Amino acid sequence: MNIPANLKYTNDDEWIRLEGEFAYVGITDYAQHELGDITFVDVDPDLVGENLEAEEEFGAIEAVKTTAELLMPVGGEIVEVNEALADEENAKLVNSDPYGEAWIIKIKVNNIADLDNLMDAAAYEAKIA
Repeated sequence: MNIPANLKYTNDDEWIRLEGEFAYVGITDYAQHELGDITFVDVDPDLVGENLEAEEEFGAIEAVKTTAELLMPVGGEIVEVNEALADEENAKLVNSDPYGEAWIIKIKVNNIADLDNLMDAAAYEAKIA
């Protein structure tokens, strides 16, 4: 299982990567593996500009087996949605590149200190073991 050390992780199997004042959010390698073949990433582009709280739902991922809610790892303003993932062919990127091209949203974090409440790679690895 690929668990990059430079990310923070949630109990809901999402990751967040801080880059300056912005952060990218996606689902973990473990989550995509558990979901199976991803068929659709459902995030409304109208959410851009919305400020959501931690653990508030911002979308869903559909797989052959099931549908999973996407929850905010920390509070923040959604500044970009990876609309390419709405295409069924590109949704498969979540399976092949969950930490790269398959980021789901970009946010402006309300309080950077909130990332301290998330798991580091070692804690996440212990959780899924």
